[in-house]
Amino acid sequence: MSTPIEVLNPDLSHAHITAILSGEASLSLDAGHLQKVAECHEYLQKKIHDSNQLFYGINTGFGSLCNVAIEDDKISQLQVNLIRSHACGAGNIVPLNISRLILFLKIRSLSFGHSGVSAELVQRLIEMYNDDAIPVMYEQGSLGASGDLAPLAHLSLPLIGEGLVVYKSNFISGAEYLEKINKPPYSLKAKEGLALINGTQFSLAYLQASHHLADQLLSIANTTAAMSMEAFDCRLDPFHPAIHDVRRFNGQPEIATTIRHLLNDSPHMSLPRIYVQDPYSFRCIPQVHGATANAIRHIGSVIEGERNSVTDNPNVFSNLDLIISGGNFHAQPLALSSDYLAIATAELGNISERRLYLLISGQRGLEAFLTTSPGLQSGFMIAQYTAAAIVSMNKQLASPSSIDSIVSSNGQEDHVSMAANAGVKLWTIVNNVHTILAIEWMAACQAVEMKKYEISPRLKDFLERYRQYVTFVDQDRTLQPDFQHTKEFFNDQNGFLF
Repeated sequence: MSTPIEVLNPDLSHAHITAILSGEASLSLDAGHLQKVAECHEYLQKKIHDSNQLFYGINTGFGSLCNVAIEDDKISQLQVNLIRSHACGAGNIVPLNISRLILFLKIRSLSFGHSGVSAELVQRLIEMYNDDAIPVMYEQGSLGASGDLAPLAHLSLPLIGEGLVVYKSNFISGAEYLEKINKPPYSLKAKEGLALINGTQFSLAYLQASHHLADQLLSIANTTAAMSMEAFDCRLDPFHPAIHDVRRFNGQPEIATTIRHLLNDSPHMSLPRIYVQDPYSFRCIPQVHGATANAIRHIGSVIEGERNSVTDNPNVFSNLDLIISGGNFHAQPLALSSDYLAIATAELGNISERRLYLLISGQRGLEAFLTTSPGLQSGFMIAQYTAAAIVSMNKQLASPSSIDSIVSSNGQEDHVSMAANAGVKLWTIVNNVHTILAIEWMAACQAVEMKKYEISPRLKDFLERYRQYVTFVDQDRTLQPDFQHTKEFFNDQNGFLF
């Protein structure tokens, strides 16, 4: 059953974003907003025909060609040429779930009624989304300023019967899609090509999708850390409320509370501790996870602000009788946020791998590598190698993109954000952390069961459910499928989301 979503709903929930990413949403735009789009479009058309004034990208060339005037009878061809010439994407195809989100965000931005596009164009895009005909885009090609030009040009091609779409799980041409739905190619009007490609929707979609997953990973990391604490005979002292009451600013009190909740009523954790202190990867969970929680919270506010923004250029203000060329297409806020979230999420993986390393180290009554037959079997030895390799990759990927800028368009576009590159790297990092946490969870569950003692009721319930996905490793086997099954377990457990 699809989830109905009003395109300009200002309060998109976690469930709404999930529905959009999974293709389980149906979009609508209320009549009032559609009327505003139409009025803005009519104002723009009248302004063009009644004035000799030059408006960037409407009756001029683009980029450094902004001073070249275009004759009225060639304005439509100008928009078609723009889409075709800018469809220069390269690299991997954008994942289908993120492509859906890009399309939704483009519809949303155009629907605010400051882009000058027709109501018909907005309706055609909504029909494409509801038909789950998702344009094929490519990861490479955007500098994150002047809008995400190349990927959004690929998004636009199917409207004019070109490019590719994924339709009913098949790749077909834009022309074939229009034939199947018995629609002619859309005739682009003044500014519509520019409005379609000039915006931050590609960069925003990668940041939104990554933030959506990172928020879940934080909950998974907390639960996984609590299970590792049970396995490693850790102390609860570092989670005492008094410690966190005197350092409340960085999100750590909430994490400490969550860990205490997860370990509440644990028979094992209530026993006297042998070890005076635990390594930092256990003792400093509230401080490290709390800092990531703070980052996620801050970046959520940036995403919400950008979702409620118009980011193409020029902007049309019919109520003020103004058409203004500015810089809302510049994605610097998204570039900085993507880099920040990349670092913050990578750290969840970094500290997770350190806990994993300790679990297989043969300390605190645990068998080395958590094997049931040391020497004959290797157990989790190479699982830790895999986690370490992924952590190292994340460290390389987390180097910020936002500090880079390359001059383009003959010097006209002389400072760019690289938000798109930041977003693509971020998506890789959050998915990598998903895998690292899956490996730690596997090891923590293995360790707890090897010790054969009673753990907290909540963690015991999670463990029992997990064993329906992945069994105890009693002899060496290929672990790669277990990683995937563990991530499936995470995805199916709403109880992980505190």
